[in-house]
Amino acid sequence: MKNLQIKNKYFIVAVIVVVVCLGCLCFCQYQLSTTDRNETVIFSVKTKETGDMVINKLYKQKLIRNKTITKAYMKLHHLDQIKAGSFKIEPSWDTKKILSVLNDETKSNGSDTLITIKEGMWAKDIANEIEKKIGNNADELLNLWNNELYLKGLIKKYDFLTEDILNDKYKVKLEGYLFPQTYSIPINTSNEKITEVFLDQFQKEIDPLKKDIRKSGYSMQELITYASIIQYEASNVEDMKMITGLFNNRLKKNMPLGSSVTVCYALYDDIKSHVDCEINSNIDSPYNTYIHKGLPIGPILNPGKDAIDAVLHPIENDYLYFVSDIYGNGKIYYAKTLEEQEKNIDKFHLRH
Repeated sequence: MKNLQIKNKYFIVAVIVVVVCLGCLCFCQYQLSTTDRNETVIFSVKTKETGDMVINKLYKQKLIRNKTITKAYMKLHHLDQIKAGSFKIEPSWDTKKILSVLNDETKSNGSDTLITIKEGMWAKDIANEIEKKIGNNADELLNLWNNELYLKGLIKKYDFLTEDILNDKYKVKLEGYLFPQTYSIPINTSNEKITEVFLDQFQKEIDPLKKDIRKSGYSMQELITYASIIQYEASNVEDMKMITGLFNNRLKKNMPLGSSVTVCYALYDDIKSHVDCEINSNIDSPYNTYIHKGLPIGPILNPGKDAIDAVLHPIENDYLYFVSDIYGNGKIYYAKTLEEQEKNIDKFHLRH
């Protein structure tokens, strides 16, 4: 009887050990499984980055679930010979697949990384994107884009840049000229070279428009400043051109543009949501087009070609106001009088 009890105890202990081991195994399998990301990622590894540094980057970019388990798996399966380069990582891959690819130099796309600058991005967000993708320090980029000595050299090189950009009141002096595009940037590219890649693209895009720009009467800084507002205010080409025509009407009547998107930029680091732009129309800033007539002091973002073209080729109309259905499909409604505008605001802004 006593032997039977001892056997039962050993059996129970064995069962517990098996259950715990299975639990640990399941936990580890989950931690090594596919994450919740749903988009393809271009992951960059620099030449001198260690395995721990790569694991930290994988975790930061939400490509792995657990750094400790990934590190142990890497060493256990001898997957610590990570190669430098740019790797395409699919959302369906688990940790084992990711580490295997990072150890295979034939899977590298070379040292280039794709960096997408979207229409409407602020310079500081572009700098952060560059830091995230290839590691160049964002603050150093922003300091370069405000460095007067460096900018004077760029003014000599690019005919679209003038000393208008050297205004000390600007948050970022190159704001507006970092042209939206998807770029293939080699790892370890200098901040100066990255900047010139953006400006080379701007030159390429603006050259065919030079005749229209001269005809418009705008300086380049005025054009890009205007286009930056239009980029933020509308999401399609027709509305961009309609709003430009509407703003032209306000300018002719010596009315403030009253664009809330300029308040967003005036708030800069203090903005929490789009509501802040609507309720801070009295903020004391040279960017604020509620309290200052005409265009703001400078560009408030980096516009794309459609917004620039809209300023050069507006749709003439007799509207003075507009509002978008922000709680619906985003459609823009135009008004000729303040009374019509207030009705639209009640309907499309205040109903929630």
